[in-house]
Amino acid sequence: MEASWRQVAGGRGRARGRATAAPSSGNGVHLRGAGGGREKGSVGAVHSGPSPGGAATTAAAGSRRGPAGPEALQTSVASERTSQRKFEEIKKANQAAAKKLVEEHFSSSSEDEGDEDFEGKQGKIVANTFITYTTQTDGDIRELERTKQYVNEAFQAGAMTCLICIASVKRNQAVWSCSGCFCIFHMPCIQKWAKDSQFLVSSPLTDDDFGKRDYPWPCPKCRFEYKRSETPSRYYCYCGKVEDPPLDPWLVPHSCGQVCEREFKPPCGHKCLLLCHPGPCPPCPKMVTTTCYCKKAKPIPRRCSAKEWSCQLPCGRKLLCGQHKCENPCHAGSCQPCPRVSRQRCVCGKKVAERSCASPLWHCDQVCGKTLPCRNHTCEQVCHVGACGECPRSGKRFCPCQKSKFSLPCTEDVPTCGDSCDKVLECGIHRCSQRCHRGPCETCRQEVEKQCRCGKHTRRMPCHKTYLCETKCVKMRDCQKHQCRRKCCPGNCPPCDQNCGRTLGCRNHKCPSVCHRGSCYPCPETVDVKCNCGNTKVTVPCGRERTTRPPKCKELCSRPSTCHHSSQEKHRCHFGSCPPCHQPCQKVLEKCGHLCPVPCHDQALIKQTGRHQPTVPWEQPSEPTFVQTALPCPPCLVPIPMECLGKHEVSPLPCHAVGPYSCKRVCGRTLDCQNHTCMKECHKVTEVDGCTAKNKLPCGHRCKEMCHPGECPFNCNQKVKLRCPCKRIKKELQCNKVRENQVSIECDTTCKEMKRKASEIKEAEAKAALEEEKRRQQAELEAFENRLKGRRKKNRKRDEVAVELSLWQKYKYYLLSVCGVSVAVFAWYITYDMD
Repeated sequence: MEASWRQVAGGRGRARGRATAAPSSGNGVHLRGAGGGREKGSVGAVHSGPSPGGAATTAAAGSRRGPAGPEALQTSVASERTSQRKFEEIKKANQAAAKKLVEEHFSSSSEDEGDEDFEGKQGKIVANTFITYTTQTDGDIRELERTKQYVNEAFQAGAMTCLICIASVKRNQAVWSCSGCFCIFHMPCIQKWAKDSQFLVSSPLTDDDFGKRDYPWPCPKCRFEYKRSETPSRYYCYCGKVEDPPLDPWLVPHSCGQVCEREFKPPCGHKCLLLCHPGPCPPCPKMVTTTCYCKKAKPIPRRCSAKEWSCQLPCGRKLLCGQHKCENPCHAGSCQPCPRVSRQRCVCGKKVAERSCASPLWHCDQVCGKTLPCRNHTCEQVCHVGACGECPRSGKRFCPCQKSKFSLPCTEDVPTCGDSCDKVLECGIHRCSQRCHRGPCETCRQEVEKQCRCGKHTRRMPCHKTYLCETKCVKMRDCQKHQCRRKCCPGNCPPCDQNCGRTLGCRNHKCPSVCHRGSCYPCPETVDVKCNCGNTKVTVPCGRERTTRPPKCKELCSRPSTCHHSSQEKHRCHFGSCPPCHQPCQKVLEKCGHLCPVPCHDQALIKQTGRHQPTVPWEQPSEPTFVQTALPCPPCLVPIPMECLGKHEVSPLPCHAVGPYSCKRVCGRTLDCQNHTCMKECHKVTEVDGCTAKNKLPCGHRCKEMCHPGECPFNCNQKVKLRCPCKRIKKELQCNKVRENQVSIECDTTCKEMKRKASEIKEAEAKAALEEEKRRQQAELEAFENRLKGRRKKNRKRDEVAVELSLWQKYKYYLLSVCGVSVAVFAWYITYDMD
């Protein structure tokens, strides 16, 4: 165990030594006031080597140790020469490194700049530059964010990438910026791109077109087209004022440092006030006084980029229908179509329908049918506006061959003239030989000597047929990889229609374009390079993710703790394993219960040696390996006061070594002879003294007599509490009387009366509960019987058969009486008439 802890301590000491010996490298920045500091810091950090007087000091120290012979003198001279030679070599290496560092000071792709934390002075300067825009802009700030992003990328190392060669754009290289997407390219790359694009686009479909048109070339990223005359030939700053802008570490890379003064888009009459910068110009910050869209509100001062605003009052402008007004809030542009519906008549007035007010003019599907001025024909136009016009058959009309003219009534058709038709046929060469006729001319059937489309074969065949030979074209298409292979090709071979399929420079995707000549377009995809936790990312062109360093994340590492602690020490997001835990162990030690005070040792690196034995004599010994192992807690070192065996002293001992110990002194106790003392080393002594402790009596109380030999008497007079069986009466009595059962406490009449009352209350409660249970059962029985009676009545009604009586059965007695009275009256009437 102690050896393991020594190995860990040695490894940590070597790590601290290496960290101390490593030279610190200065980090330069791209903003003002930081150029020279980086150069000095870097050179001073690299300069670390042995002093020239190191060998002399060593020799002097050796001379002080004692006299040296000739061999020692030769050894001292040799070591001095070796030290001098090493010093000269290190000096040359440092000078070369310093010179290289100065030469690459302005390179934005250097390794030192890649390690810079951009959120330092540069980030503060950029944030302060745009603070007035971000806090005082009322409109859309997306263009402002784009400008800020481009400025940030100009400062970040490796952020600006040429999409043609997929390489970083350094600040000392000539570049060209697209006016559409503001992407930056190397000047030689964009010139080659423009030349290749013009060559590919100018591959003519016909040989007559070659060289007669000014073919454009597109931007590799946004495909914004430029003319041939707009091919970049010179290196300008972002605003275009200065050619070949000088390299200045105090300015934005490729900037001239002057005011931009480019017109805003869309133009507002003002110009950009920022210094020459990459990317689009931010929104116009000028203050102007403008009114709302509907011109009802009073003019107020606003930013020029957000000068158009709405007062949110109803618009009130009359709509195109001429009947209603716009009810939408104050808005820009023309009002929306009227959303209401009304009954409207078509333009001819025959139909009426409910239609949207937004389209008041409409045509029905009925033919006009009005009588034309000739009084013989009707108008055949569908629902239309205005007069129908003259009859189309009135006036002078030509015969079908257009050679003769006739003046006939509109009711008669124009006859044929009898002359030959003589119209040019569809072939465009011969004319129709028939007499004047109605309808189309027949197909040309004359046989002619025809040449095929490619011009290699001839054949005699009807004029209306096309002659195509079976010869396949062997010319190479514009891709210069595949033959045309089209039958009877006239020479204007179409572009290659096969897929290119070549792997792009990103090595992740294939070219989706048709087969072409020259290099493929760069991959348009982008890839996010993320940190370990994924909260911070950098978007780079596809293929660049292999060489782009992951961004530095400011979020805290969210990995769970790998040791026994519930939470690990706070540190930033990172790749690889987390740093070793330096929190106190705080484990509870098993033997003593104290907390372990040493740093966490759950993942200690233990050096393992001797695991791999060489198999042959010439095999080189392998380097020692370090294994991550959890070490047990070290012995507890908490000081515990402990008395020696002879009770001479009390000394603090480590917790793990606590126990009886000898102080190495002479015992010094008087022996039984009472004349001499014990001369042994401090040892454990047992003393027997009958008066040192007090004994307990059988009843559990202590004996209160004076120290005496023999057994203690049993007459304990200590007071104890005694209660009656019902626990109501309580008395204090002597312990010896209670133990001898001489005294007992019985319940009195009051206790008995209380018991009787308690029993009566219990009996009354039981009786009441029994009565309640009977009432409940009786109620349930009555409810059951009522439900049963209801069911019986329903069944009885269901079993009875309803017999309906007829009208005669219901009213026969009334009918018989009425008939009798009627017969009597009739008899009387007859008798009366006879009289």
